[in-house]
Amino acid sequence: MFSERITGSLAAGSSIRAMFEQGNRLKKQYGEENVYDFALGNPDPEPPASVLEDLKRLVSEPGIHKYMPNAGFPDVRAKIAAYLKKETNVDFTENHIMMVTGAAAGLSVTMDSLLNPGDEVIVIAPFFGEYKGYVTNFGGKIVPVPALPGTFGLDVPAIEKAITSKTKAMILNSPNNPSGAVYDEASLKALNAALERAEAAFGEPVYVVSDEPYVKIVYDGVKVPAMSAIFKNSIIVNSFSKSLALPGERIGYVAVNPQIRNADVLMDALIFCNRTLGFVNAPGLFQKVVADHLEDVAGLEAYRERRDALYEILMDTGYECVLPKGAFYLFPRSPIEDDVAFCDLALKHRLVIVSGSGFGYPGYFRLAYCVDRKTIQNSKDAFAALRKEALGK
Repeated sequence: MFSERITGSLAAGSSIRAMFEQGNRLKKQYGEENVYDFALGNPDPEPPASVLEDLKRLVSEPGIHKYMPNAGFPDVRAKIAAYLKKETNVDFTENHIMMVTGAAAGLSVTMDSLLNPGDEVIVIAPFFGEYKGYVTNFGGKIVPVPALPGTFGLDVPAIEKAITSKTKAMILNSPNNPSGAVYDEASLKALNAALERAEAAFGEPVYVVSDEPYVKIVYDGVKVPAMSAIFKNSIIVNSFSKSLALPGERIGYVAVNPQIRNADVLMDALIFCNRTLGFVNAPGLFQKVVADHLEDVAGLEAYRERRDALYEILMDTGYECVLPKGAFYLFPRSPIEDDVAFCDLALKHRLVIVSGSGFGYPGYFRLAYCVDRKTIQNSKDAFAALRKEALGK
């Protein structure tokens, strides 16, 4: 009766959203203060005051709520292009920028513009599970390549081995959801060399789609290398959901590297797909709002403090975990092999966590620390009791 492809995918669904619903059920049963919900990457800080002030100012601006070009307001795109040129030393112009309704829409539009049936897209495991849908919706096949154990860095030889004549693109996500890893410049340059070898061998480029919603959320002096400066065949997908704490407003952009051969055709394809997939254009009001806040980031110091506090709890209670360099997640090793069973057991202790299997990396679990500080402080006994029960002690 309905789409077999969609109905067949319902059972798998999103492990993140499933645990989010479990958390809501527990909160109704025990009270919100008695549940330690680390499931959803929903920014806890409010947007910067300057963003809210601009929102109030702009909401009554004449014409702001009307249609604009499908790619977005030209002045907004020009500001983003100037910002990217300054950051990357790549000659972006407004004609290389398209405003989108968040990174999810940007990735969907990008895959629709790139993929032919049977094309392969490499992803680095662990990876955001929704990538599967963004690729398979348009006839592509996702090819996971595990990150390096221990650091979650890029395994460049394994990536190069995974490239075939069918490889159209790869998705990079740095800082990474769920591991918090930031890919270093040396490994990215080694990857670029591998992609150049693949292009020479197969006669077609492999496009690097860089998913960058966490690019401003980094700690301890870490710098995120500019993907556009390293990969000439790169497409940047960014959103302001995390950096400005605006996840409900669905606003972001796609930036096509001007060095891509036929970049103008790709831009035309993106604009066409943005319209025909039903997005039409990004929200006009928030295009204008974010345009003057490209340097800003909400809650960075609070995230760092919460990262350190939760990491300390995990270390004190016997868990294994790499201290993340960015994003707002911890990705500890599960004390037992079955990470799904471990996350189910966690609900008994009113801990809401997400299995690593949902990110293509079994044996681990994800904790989102973009939560109230009290949730972290009060969770220590629950983590200790959970580990003890899981190990049968």
